[in-house]
Amino acid sequence: MVLGAGRSSSAAITYLLDHAAEGGWHVTVGDFNVQSAEERIGESKNGTAIRFNIEEAELCDKVIASSDVVISLLPAAFHPIVARHCLSLGKHLFNASYVSDEMNSFHEEAKSKGLLFMNECGLDPGIDHMSAMEVIDRVKAEGGKILSFESFTGGLIAPETDPDNPWRYKFTWNPRNVVMAGQGTAKFKQENQYKFISYPQLFTRTTNVQIPKYGNFQGYANRNSLKYMDTYGLNGVKTMLRGTLRNEGFCSAWNILVQLGCTDDTYQMEEVNKMTHRNFINSFLPYDDVEMVEGKLIARFGLEASSAEMEKLKWSGLFNNDLVGLEKGTPAQILEQILNKRWKLEPHDKDMIVMWHRFTYELGKKTHEIQSYIIMLGDDSVNTAMAKGVGLPLAIAAKLFLEGKVTQRGVCIPVSKELYDPILKELKSLGIHADEEERVLD
Repeated sequence: MVLGAGRSSSAAITYLLDHAAEGGWHVTVGDFNVQSAEERIGESKNGTAIRFNIEEAELCDKVIASSDVVISLLPAAFHPIVARHCLSLGKHLFNASYVSDEMNSFHEEAKSKGLLFMNECGLDPGIDHMSAMEVIDRVKAEGGKILSFESFTGGLIAPETDPDNPWRYKFTWNPRNVVMAGQGTAKFKQENQYKFISYPQLFTRTTNVQIPKYGNFQGYANRNSLKYMDTYGLNGVKTMLRGTLRNEGFCSAWNILVQLGCTDDTYQMEEVNKMTHRNFINSFLPYDDVEMVEGKLIARFGLEASSAEMEKLKWSGLFNNDLVGLEKGTPAQILEQILNKRWKLEPHDKDMIVMWHRFTYELGKKTHEIQSYIIMLGDDSVNTAMAKGVGLPLAIAAKLFLEGKVTQRGVCIPVSKELYDPILKELKSLGIHADEEERVLD
């Protein structure tokens, strides 16, 4: 049972359907919009599309009861609801989202019932965990000691896509998640010092990342890196940093929207039905009966009229007099609506995933560095790199489980060799693999 037929579901559903006959399983796809589910199933005889609404408890029980394994591709907030149904009905659950405190609280009950609740088995989190653990375990097996670990992943657009787009970015996954990204406090360890970055500072505290053949990028810290020290077996490392990757210049422009308050989701704005893009930006700037919106923004942030930041904001249509097109909304919802007019993937657009790890380790009285990177390109706006990165590891993990090759139970993430080894091998056969460069530092 696959719950959700959104933009990240295409690769997972296609993979499951392609392996259904040999695996002896049937794939049911449920979505609030049954047409989306039907499009994912296509002409396959091994699949069925149904209407599904997570808020209808009786329907959830009926749908989940009819399956053996549930894959939830719903928004992360709904996973605990699905998990509770799975617990009561004795069903296994797979998803690609971070383990929430609520999900973690199901561990003992799931384990006692012999159920596997596999989480963080997508792209990031997911392939990042697995590709990192493959290197970490290999270094330890050779007698090395990991000193530091940094990891950044970004969903971007391919170099040839939309060449006039100064952000080098479009919505390749849930637009709301992009607008809300980074809210909270980022926590990590750097050179034996614990670091904390609040949301208002996040996009000014970036890390430069250079990837062979693909150029320079910027990364910003993501959530709580500290909890993965124990998960990865890296307690005692000097540096532990996980983050999100963007093209150069993105963060400084996005920071303007953050500082203005455009990403706030805590209140409803007034007269949204009459609001233009330009009105929206002006709402966050001081009143001035002479100075125009652009001038006030330039003065507020000390910009030049021809600056890269102003170019990005203008390209996004934020100074246009077009109506927003919503009846009501929070600043974050309105910003998403405006940006989606320019940031939506067109049918011919291709996205690109960039994942980068850097490890330093001691071996034989010398310090070594490994840089590992994965580049994935999408085929079009449906068969995206993001959909492949999120969906394929999830579907492969479910297949391995159905084949009886996964012994873990309870709430888990894919950091054991039992999981990462076969998943990474199959991903490699599908064209998704890491390139490595290693050097001795001293």
